[in-house]
Amino acid sequence: MRIYLGAAPGVGKTFAMLGEAHRRLERGTDLVAAVVETHGRKKTAELLDGIDIIPPRYIDYRGGRFPELDVPAVLARRPQVVLVDELAHTNTPGSKNPKRWMDVEELLDAGISVISTVNVQHLESLNDVVAQITGIEQQETVPDEIVRQASQIELVDITPEALRRRLSHGNVYAPEKVDAALSNYFRRGNLTALRELALLWLADQVDAALAKYRADNKITATWEARERVVVAVTGGPESETLVRRASRIASKSSAELMIVHVVRGD
Repeated sequence: MRIYLGAAPGVGKTFAMLGEAHRRLERGTDLVAAVVETHGRKKTAELLDGIDIIPPRYIDYRGGRFPELDVPAVLARRPQVVLVDELAHTNTPGSKNPKRWMDVEELLDAGISVISTVNVQHLESLNDVVAQITGIEQQETVPDEIVRQASQIELVDITPEALRRRLSHGNVYAPEKVDAALSNYFRRGNLTALRELALLWLADQVDAALAKYRADNKITATWEARERVVVAVTGGPESETLVRRASRIASKSSAELMIVHVVRGD
């Protein structure tokens, strides 16, 4: 499984997923799209050209009809790779599985590779943190271990300023929703914090993968793969403040903290 991870809606996860789909098609991979959410974005929708699409299965619920991933149709088609957008999606009541990630597990168990997308706010372990940052509690989550089992996780990164410009130009939401989005969820501070969460979460996965590789290969030698934060103190009144600040920096980046006591030689 390959997952495109984003810090917020609109960073370009689906666009990146479709770009990867075309690269694989050019290499001769048997690939289909089962769920692709374009959200009315023209440039994203244009990338569906040339990709075989498996129609959704419609579920009737409370007077409405809702499209969901048609797992039996994908299993019957048996492609090498299938696109399934929005991994954390909650299925309509009446579906076989309550969550889309459970549908994806069925496809993976059948030997079909999946390319999907997820935002950092939907990761189960970060749900409370994101709610504190944004003031919005996410109802749709996916267990971290489901995302971690992906063989490839790629961060679709964009600066908060660039994402806000994209939003202002109407490339994310409809024009009537832009002002409210910019002044609420898409505030610069929110986006900066969410981006940092995504980077730190992904760094943890890289560290875990490295630790597993070292354990599997019985490597005991030290590899200088982790950052160090070094703070020099003299024992003066400012030393405690410096140490605390260095500790916060080291904690955020999972770096090793080293404190050097400097003594004058005269």
